Amino acid sequence: MTPIEKRTISTLALIYALRMFGLFMVLPVLAIYGTDYKEATAMLVGVAIGAYGLTQAIFQLPFGIWSDRIGRKPVLLTGLLLFSLGSAIAALADSIWVLILGRALQGAGAVASTLMALMTDLTREENRTKAMASIGASIGLSFTVAMVVGPLLAGWFGLSGLFMLTAFLSLGAIVLLFTAVPTPVRQVQSRDARAFWHQLADVFKDAQLLRLAFGIFALHAVLVASFVAVPVGLLNAGLAQAEHWKVYLPVMVVAFIVMVPFIIVAEKRQKMKEVLLIAVGLICISLVAFANSLHSLTSLVVALWVFFLGFNVLEASLPSLVSKFAPAGYKGSAMGVYSTSQFLGAFLGGILGGYMSDAFGLAGVFWGVLPLTLIWLVLVFTMSKPKHLTSYMVNLAVDDREHAQLMVSQLLEVPGVAEAVVMLEEQAAYLKVDPKQFDPAQLKLINT
Repeated sequence: MTPIEKRTISTLALIYALRMFGLFMVLPVLAIYGTDYKEATAMLVGVAIGAYGLTQAIFQLPFGIWSDRIGRKPVLLTGLLLFSLGSAIAALADSIWVLILGRALQGAGAVASTLMALMTDLTREENRTKAMASIGASIGLSFTVAMVVGPLLAGWFGLSGLFMLTAFLSLGAIVLLFTAVPTPVRQVQSRDARAFWHQLADVFKDAQLLRLAFGIFALHAVLVASFVAVPVGLLNAGLAQAEHWKVYLPVMVVAFIVMVPFIIVAEKRQKMKEVLLIAVGLICISLVAFANSLHSLTSLVVALWVFFLGFNVLEASLPSLVSKFAPAGYKGSAMGVYSTSQFLGAFLGGILGGYMSDAFGLAGVFWGVLPLTLIWLVLVFTMSKPKHLTSYMVNLAVDDREHAQLMVSQLLEVPGVAEAVVMLEEQAAYLKVDPKQFDPAQLKLINT
């Protein structure tokens, strides 16, 4: 990588992490503090926890398209300002309805796809996989740190303090955007980095991709619903809110360490489906354990560890599976459907968790979301085994459709190339390749 690419990738990963850190930080504490707001009920607290998911799902794809028209940085500025404004409103809220409004505004700053598009504009094709992996790692790290730091800071500054900190972090991300990230000379219409409306119908017809979309939907519905109940359960089991970080820290660290061998087995030994079945099974087991251990702190901690072991494996594996199952040239659109499903799951999880807590108590929350994971388990069991292919894009000089068809034939003759699609209007080819056989150097012969 060039120095500019390294700086760009690290800065964009940090911007992404700062934004997600603010969203995640309130997850382990909002269920406890939310009941202090005027007109609050368990149902409305659940809505407040998941409200960001609905607006995030609504604005995710339009923001990406808008950035193609007016540029990446103006859209990112708008999104980060909306996120900061929503955080400030949530910080100043004295009623549950104002808190819900603030959370919805946080989600309206849906800039994930635009950040990915900017990263694509500023990096070369051969470095894009590393760049996307860096952003993915930043999300995982921000989630882990937020789960530990959130309860600690809430004990010092209260929930309002967390939201105000989130507002300032978003403003800090804006400073980084305009001081450390170059402005792209050209915008790359990459189908690996952003969704395209006309491809979405094809994505919805793909049974394997729909399985993955349902999976991330169920996973985040279960996550958000569970955290309507888990913090309250820890409190009822005798652990003061200010001490919750002492549970989350070892649970998250140990779950992350144990997760690594699962990911290695899944990728290196091509056991992705088997690992996925185990991970979804762990989520099912954890939900049953949660429901039956609400009065025992030790049992709750064990259930929490089992949950986050499964969660971490799934959160790391599912995007990779989307890339493997998506046809050449459809990765961005497939990821768009995947991300939208994730945010809709968070929204439903908040509503479902709040309703079940109101109607059936804390245990009812876990029994209420268990059917989602059981359905998911069946879908994984009936899923096709993924081919271990990766996406690759190459720029080509193509004159017309006849020439494009010729290029496709030549590309498919290159060892390791399983699929090839040439986009005439983009002067680019999208490939699905077997990394063990594919040598990018052989493509230079075709370009010439």
